Amino acid sequence: MESRYNAADIEQKWQQTWAESGLDSTPEATDKPKFYALSMFPYPSGNLHMGHVRNYVITDVIARLKRMQGYRVLHPMGWDAFGLPAENAAIERNIPPAKWTYENIAQMRSQLQELGLSLDWGREVATCSPDYYKWTQWLFLQFFESGLAYQKEAAVNWDPIDQTVLANEQVDGEGYSWRSGAKVERKLLTQWFLKITDYAEQLLQDLDKLTGWPERVKTMQANWIGKSVGAYLEFPIVGQEEKIAVFTTRPDTVYGITYVVLAPEHPLTLQVTTPEQKTAVEAFIQEVASESEIERTAEDKPKRGIKTGGVAINPFNGAEIPILIADYVLYEYGTGAVMGVPAHDTRDFKFAQENDLAIKVVIVPENTDLEANPNSPLQNAYTDPGIMVNSGQFDGISSTEGKSKIIEYAESKGYGKARIQYRLRDWLISRQRYWGCPIPIIHCDDCGQVPVPETDLPVELPQNVEFSGKGASPLAKLEDWINVPCPSCGKPAKRETDTMDTFIDSSWYFLRYTDAKNIAIPFERSKVNDWMSVDQYVGGIEHAILHLLYSRFFTKVLRDRGLLNFDEPFQRLLTQGMVQGLTYQNPTTEKYIPSAIVNPDDPKDPETGEALDVFYLKMSKSKYNGVDPKAVINKYGADTARMFILFKAPPEKDLEWDDADVEGQFRFLNRVWTQVTDWDSSQVDTSKSEKLSKDEKDLRRAIHTAIKEITEDLEGDYQFNTAVSELMKLSNALKDAKCVTSPVYQEGIETLVLLLAPFAPHIAEELWHNLDKTSSIHQQSFPVVDPAALVVDEITLVIQIMGKTRGTIQAPANADKATLEKLAQESDIAQRYLEGKEIRKVIVVPKKLVNFVIAK
Repeated sequence: MESRYNAADIEQKWQQTWAESGLDSTPEATDKPKFYALSMFPYPSGNLHMGHVRNYVITDVIARLKRMQGYRVLHPMGWDAFGLPAENAAIERNIPPAKWTYENIAQMRSQLQELGLSLDWGREVATCSPDYYKWTQWLFLQFFESGLAYQKEAAVNWDPIDQTVLANEQVDGEGYSWRSGAKVERKLLTQWFLKITDYAEQLLQDLDKLTGWPERVKTMQANWIGKSVGAYLEFPIVGQEEKIAVFTTRPDTVYGITYVVLAPEHPLTLQVTTPEQKTAVEAFIQEVASESEIERTAEDKPKRGIKTGGVAINPFNGAEIPILIADYVLYEYGTGAVMGVPAHDTRDFKFAQENDLAIKVVIVPENTDLEANPNSPLQNAYTDPGIMVNSGQFDGISSTEGKSKIIEYAESKGYGKARIQYRLRDWLISRQRYWGCPIPIIHCDDCGQVPVPETDLPVELPQNVEFSGKGASPLAKLEDWINVPCPSCGKPAKRETDTMDTFIDSSWYFLRYTDAKNIAIPFERSKVNDWMSVDQYVGGIEHAILHLLYSRFFTKVLRDRGLLNFDEPFQRLLTQGMVQGLTYQNPTTEKYIPSAIVNPDDPKDPETGEALDVFYLKMSKSKYNGVDPKAVINKYGADTARMFILFKAPPEKDLEWDDADVEGQFRFLNRVWTQVTDWDSSQVDTSKSEKLSKDEKDLRRAIHTAIKEITEDLEGDYQFNTAVSELMKLSNALKDAKCVTSPVYQEGIETLVLLLAPFAPHIAEELWHNLDKTSSIHQQSFPVVDPAALVVDEITLVIQIMGKTRGTIQAPANADKATLEKLAQESDIAQRYLEGKEIRKVIVVPKKLVNFVIAK
C-alpha cells in the first residue's frame, strides 16, 4: 500500500477488478427486495459534460447505497442514439450516421467507465441498433392495431430553397432555415400521429399517484394536458349549410358574442370569404403561413386579423356577427375557431378595439345597480364572475349558475352541448428524415395501410444512402427500398418513408432494460412486472413534460394491451439542477470571452481592455465556460470529482463550479487516506473492559450520529451535500479522539470507510482492503445506527463565578438542579474561587451551567 494517495492508479485498478468480477451485474435471483435506479440515458454526442457527470453520479450513489442496504439493484445505461446531429454529420463530413454514432458511443462509454459508475453494462441498449428498433416497430404496430396510430394532414416547416422538411431546431428565432437561409414556410403533409388524447384524462388523474415527483413537474404536466370544462357551440353561416363550431369555457357570455374568428388554414375560411375580400384574405393566409406556431401565439405579439366578409348567426339572440380570420387562432387547437366576447376577455377586448368590432357587456359585478345603464363604455374587459345582463331570459342570475343554464338551453335547442376539452393534442411522430426508426407500414392502393408482418421486422435502414440536406427524405429517394409487394395481396406497394420521432425510442427503453437480451419479445412480462416501476429516476427538468408524459402514455397503452401490469413507469423523480461555470462577457459587444484567456483577479477583455461582466451560467460551448470532466479526473481523480459534485449543492439546485472547492474535496480524501493508512490495527487492545471511557463514549456517539445523519440524508430528498459534511465531521472526531487503540476507534475507522463507499467508491475499496478485508466493500452492509450509542449519559457542566467561566466538570446527564448545584459547589474549581466568599445566589441552567453570585 502506497503511503501517498494516488487516485489514478487506484481507480484504474478497481475499475478493472470490478468489471472482471461482474460486481455490478444485476442479480437474477428474486430473494431480496428490488430497487430500480435509472438516469435518463444520453444522446451520444461524443463527449461527456459536467451535466452528465452530475446526473449519473447522483444515481450511482443511490444504487450503491441500496445494494449495501440489502436490495437487488438494477442500474443500467444506454444511448438515445437516433436524431438529427448524426444526419448533419453525414452531410457536413460525409460520415455515415451509424459510423458517427457508434464511434461516439464507444468514446462516451469509456468516459462513463472512468467515473466508477456501478452500471450493468450487460444490459446496454442503443436505440439505433436494429435489435432495439425491431421492438420499437413491434410496439408501434401494437398502437396501430389498437387504433391509436393514424395518419392525417398536419403543418410542417418547409424550406422552399432546399425543398425539404425542417425540424423545429433547424429554424432560427427569426423563422429562417439554418442551412439555406430561406424564410421557412408552413406546409401541409400527411403525417403519422399517436392518439395520446384518448389517455388525456388518465394522464391527468394519475398525476395524483406520483407522490414521489416534484410538485412543479406535476403542475407542468397538468398544464400541458390542459383540461377545460365548457361547451361546444355551433354558429350557422349566412347563406351556407355549414356551421362554425367553437369550444368555450365561458358559455355564460354567449349573448356578448360580437364576432367569430377562424384559423387562416381552416377549411371554411375560403368558403366564407366574399369576392370583395378574396385578394386580401389570400394575402393574409400566405403571410401567416410563413410564421411558426410560437410566433403566432406569443403573448407579447400584436394579434392581427382581417374580415372575410362572411357573416354568422349567434343562435342565442339571432344577431348577425362578422367572421374574421386571425393569426392567433390555430386550426390544430380545439375546433380551429373561437368566438369573440370582447367585453369579457382581455385578448378579445384588445382585438375588437384594433379592428373596430362591437363590444357588448353581458356580465356586471355583483351589487351593480341594474337600473343604471350597464352599457357605458368599458375601459378594460371585465373577466370576473358577476351577474348576467343583456342575456334575455338569463338576466339577473349569477354567471356561475349561468354556465350550466346556458348549456342546458343550448342542448334543448340543438345549438350545442357540454364538452370537456384538452389542450393536449395527438402526438405527431412522423419525421421526414433518415436517421430514425422506420415506420413499419406498407401502403397498398387496394388494401390501404398494411402492417409489416412481425416475421419481417425489423424494417432496417438501408445503407446505400446519400445525404445532401436537400429535397425529400433520403429514404424517399430509394426506389429499390420503397417498392415492395403488399404483404396482404401481393400487388406492387410502397413502404412508408417517414421515420419516428426519437421520443418514441425513449418512451419505452426503461422497459427493455428489464430483459435487454431477449430476442423473441421486447420484454418478458414476469421480468418487466418484477422490476418496474423505476424506483428512482434522475434527469433534467427540461424533460419534465414531453419525455415523461410520452413514457407515461406508452406505459398505459402497453398495460391495456396486456404486456405489463402497472400504471406508472417512474415512482420517484429527481430533477437535478444545472452545472454552471464562471462566465465572462464583454458588456459592449456582448461577446463571451473564454475563461482560459482571462485573469480572474482582474477580468478584462484581452483585445479591448474593457472590464468584463462576471457571472455564472449553464456550462456550454458557446459561452466558453465549460469544464472538461476528463481534465478534472486526470488531475484529481473520479472520486474527487464525484465528491465535489455531491457536496457543492443540493441535487435539485443549480451548482456553481469552483476549482477551490474541488481542491477542498481532494484534500479531504487525502486526509481520510492518511487517517486510515496511518492507523495500525495490530495495536487495538481487545482486552479492555466493556465499560467505555468518556473518550470512547464520545467517539462512539460521533460514529453513530454520522450513521444516523447520513442515512437520513440519503433517504427522502437526497441531501448529498449535508451527508458529505457528516463524513467530514466523523473524520474530525477520529482525528481528535485519544483512544486510538480502542475497539471503538477501529469501529470508527471502518465505519468512515463504509459510509464513504457510495460517494467515493475507489478510495473506499482500496482502504477497505488495506484494513485486511478480503471481499469488496460494495458487498458489505451499510452501517446501521445503534440508538444506545446516541444517548448522552454525561454532560459537560460549565462553572461560572459572577458570570465568568472558570472551568468545566462532568455531570450525570439526568441530574436535577439540586444535584448540579451540589456537584458544582463541591468541585475543585468552585472550592478554589469561592474560598472565604459569601454566596449570595446560585443560578442553575439544567444541562448547561451553574453560576455563583458572590457578595462583593
